[in-house]
Amino acid sequence: MIDSNGFEEHRQTSNPPHVDLGHTLRVFLRRITSHDQDEFLEGVRASTGLNLPATPAAVQTFFARFDEGQSADGLLICLRDTGAIAGNVNINSIIRGRFQNGSLGYAAFAPYGGRGYMSEGLGLVLRHAFNTLKLHRLEAQISPDNQASIKLVKRHGFRYEGYSPDLLFINGAWHGHDRWALTNDMHGTVPKTPHPTLPDH
Repeated sequence: MIDSNGFEEHRQTSNPPHVDLGHTLRVFLRRITSHDQDEFLEGVRASTGLNLPATPAAVQTFFARFDEGQSADGLLICLRDTGAIAGNVNINSIIRGRFQNGSLGYAAFAPYGGRGYMSEGLGLVLRHAFNTLKLHRLEAQISPDNQASIKLVKRHGFRYEGYSPDLLFINGAWHGHDRWALTNDMHGTVPKTPHPTLPDH
């Protein structure tokens, strides 16, 4: 069954290999597990310009920081027909209380870039972040010359909030980034009940 936003409604199958966090006709969303190491490394090594770990030890350290949305959530966008990993989306630096905020990081793996898989997958991530994790706000810090990423977040309704010099340490140096953000009310996905850490007033 397809909803009004073009997402296929979740259908639980018996003993699924992974927990399906949502899917469209072409992709599904699931969490990273330690068993994804080899395919993840293949994707990183086949791609160019990704700021992702490229050795087994670094990948396991990277995976270990994800705790199912408590402080960070590591997610994979996979093809429904083959299960292949098309891309990675992380919700990092989750802060609760009055902020209810997370920071997005994402990358498409070769040869799946440019086919719309990341856009479909990001739509699923947004629903997961706002409905399941009950975040109020997501941020994306993007290099000004990364036009593909800027187009991706603009397509999903993120607003530009300014430029911050020396924001992120990448490849041995500090780099300035544009800041983009989306709130659950901007997205039209406000949960019926807020996260329990949100103060009453």
